[in-house]
Amino acid sequence: MTKDNFFKEKITLAVTGASGSGYFLRLLASLVEADLQVYLLLSDAAKIVLRTEENEDWPEKISELNLFLENRFHAKTGQIIVLTAKDWFSPVASGSSAPGKMIVCPCSCGTLASIAQGLSNNLIQRAADVVLKERGKLIVMPRETPFSTIHLRNMLTLSELGVTVMPLAPGFYHQPKTIHDLQDFMVARVLDHLNIPHKISKRWCE
Repeated sequence: MTKDNFFKEKITLAVTGASGSGYFLRLLASLVEADLQVYLLLSDAAKIVLRTEENEDWPEKISELNLFLENRFHAKTGQIIVLTAKDWFSPVASGSSAPGKMIVCPCSCGTLASIAQGLSNNLIQRAADVVLKERGKLIVMPRETPFSTIHLRNMLTLSELGVTVMPLAPGFYHQPKTIHDLQDFMVARVLDHLNIPHKISKRWCE
């Protein structure tokens, strides 16, 4: 038995350079809490945004980063696996081994366009392409305003392919008091769509 067998499920989490680092941090924490093994794809632009928005400066070396994230999110050994843009032989790059579920959070409109057009210029795009061709569950979470006609057309293309397009637009009926409450609203919606049990946010009329 390998250490992979100790986790309930595998999932791919990709992070691009769109604004909204707090969403992905809360989402990653929630996936770890739910005992999922996470393949983490972090773009260079995402690291810059993370540093700008959250004042977090993560290690550059992958070996150090994996250990850092285990401690940062109280994860089990091997629960968070960071992949680089050059890891073309990683499980997420192949339909025979990639997790059946993937989230892109936050998703830049550039990444959204590349996925909609079937490009595979980097590992994030390739991983999304794999999930699409294998008829898996792909959720993209764009954060942009306003959306151009091009953005909307790309979202329609993805929606027609079965992708869940979930813009980072939290509701307010739960009377949020903090930014974390708004982040939890969106994370809860993602987990609901992936059938992952949670007690993060109240539901309508609760």
